[in-house]
Amino acid sequence: MKVLSALFLALFALATVPTASPQIGGGLDPAALVHPTSDSWPTYNGDYSGRRFSALTQINDKNVKSLSLAWLYQLPNLGDGLVRRLAGTPVVVNGVIYITVPDHVWAIDARTSKPLWHYAWTSKGGIHLGNRGVGISGDSVYFETPDCNLVALNIADGKKLWSQSICDLDQMYYASVAPLVVKDHVITGVSGDDLDRPGYLEAHDPRTGALQWRWSVVPKPGEPGSETWPNADAMAHGGGMTWISPTYDPALNLVYIGTGNPQPVIAASGRNGANLYTESIVALHADTGKMAWYFQPSPHDTHDWDAVQTPILFDGVIEGKPQKLLAQASRNGWFFVLDRETGKNYVSSEFVKTNWTRGIDAKGQPIANPAKEPQIAGVLVAPDASGGVNWAPSTFSPATGLFYINATHSYSMFYIFDDSDKPEGWGGHEMGHYTQAMLQAVDYRTGKIAWSHKWETPGGESGLLSTAGNLVFAGDSNNNLIALDAKNGTPLWHTNLSTGMSNGPITYELDGHQYLLVGAGDKLFAFIMN
Repeated sequence: MKVLSALFLALFALATVPTASPQIGGGLDPAALVHPTSDSWPTYNGDYSGRRFSALTQINDKNVKSLSLAWLYQLPNLGDGLVRRLAGTPVVVNGVIYITVPDHVWAIDARTSKPLWHYAWTSKGGIHLGNRGVGISGDSVYFETPDCNLVALNIADGKKLWSQSICDLDQMYYASVAPLVVKDHVITGVSGDDLDRPGYLEAHDPRTGALQWRWSVVPKPGEPGSETWPNADAMAHGGGMTWISPTYDPALNLVYIGTGNPQPVIAASGRNGANLYTESIVALHADTGKMAWYFQPSPHDTHDWDAVQTPILFDGVIEGKPQKLLAQASRNGWFFVLDRETGKNYVSSEFVKTNWTRGIDAKGQPIANPAKEPQIAGVLVAPDASGGVNWAPSTFSPATGLFYINATHSYSMFYIFDDSDKPEGWGGHEMGHYTQAMLQAVDYRTGKIAWSHKWETPGGESGLLSTAGNLVFAGDSNNNLIALDAKNGTPLWHTNLSTGMSNGPITYELDGHQYLLVGAGDKLFAFIMN
């Protein structure tokens, strides 16, 4: 194990960073969001597809053991006594890295980690759990604040251009999503920490912040989907937050989003029905916000299994024909492959042990087993409320045809406290008993596990990165950053970061050097070949 002491990091950073620092900064051509260049990671998932795959090969399965630290950047002490962590994905554009924590954005040199500018938002409150990162297009940097604002900054110096309210702080919403810039729209989502208000997705004008459209996760009475709720009151408190950045298909002009759990979370006697469009994968027309189709991984969820996991887009062969596909490893322990134009289901399979279903229906959606609903006496359910996978992003490699999931096999006892006709809050409790963490590689054509690598201890929510160098990068619960052979899961390299990874690694190439970049706690680590 390579334990990186602070002294070693500082000395090594001075010894290995490239000495030249060419002209940096400047805006992002919107076309680069459709076809990102090798020297960039211009959006939350690297590109619109959500694959978190890089075509770079300088770092590969033959030489990854020679990876060394290029530099370390630690978030500055802002004098307020708060401990901050980099829960978002860094974005890299024109030699500059943009990173966030709640209320703050930094721009630093991608070659040297030299600070370039810092913006601080004066907060009026909200939940400061984390921030997923920025969106960039043209000369603007966009980010969300915990007190419900979308803020646009000048990319050159971090000066504020405008701000626009996107949710109601008085109703206990908060905002943490990395905005997605699509054509002439800035797409934003909202968070609610199991809030009993409807979630929604919005599009805003990139020049002014003006609202263009809003799509509500929970329909209003009389609208399609309302028949899956018992009454208007249940819909008004329906939940379904949208707290992870969407993906987008430019050819179909469709935005794809996974939605959160319905409310109340566990005690569900007051919301009989499938509770659309919570716990769903939804395709929306980018210019209008109108729904094209939906697929529901967890109808009438009672176990807190948000389906916000990234819908990943790729082209592949299903049933002997080329298809435009979407795949999601959902929190409920199931893996789905859909036609991303129509929502037709091709594959539904378990990627971890589950016991809450009685099979799948004609649409490929799991059928819940009533015996596994939370009970006063308790019932043993797999997986637990944290799920087979949580929010940290998965990755898909077109080079191997495998979908990679940092997964957890778990059991939990689910109890119900409030058995009234109109329960409130959670109305129950869950208590975890057993977990086994592992990295799962799934064949998208069949849904079968191609290989599995078990982690030594449970826990951790690291995101993933796959590359054309036949590598998958992941973090384990012991604070290790690990490179594995993408074809068979053999560990090839690791280093200890002293704290857990906060999101997924990214990679980019500058001046002939491929960088591997990862956030862990309040530190940003950059590795290159040495």
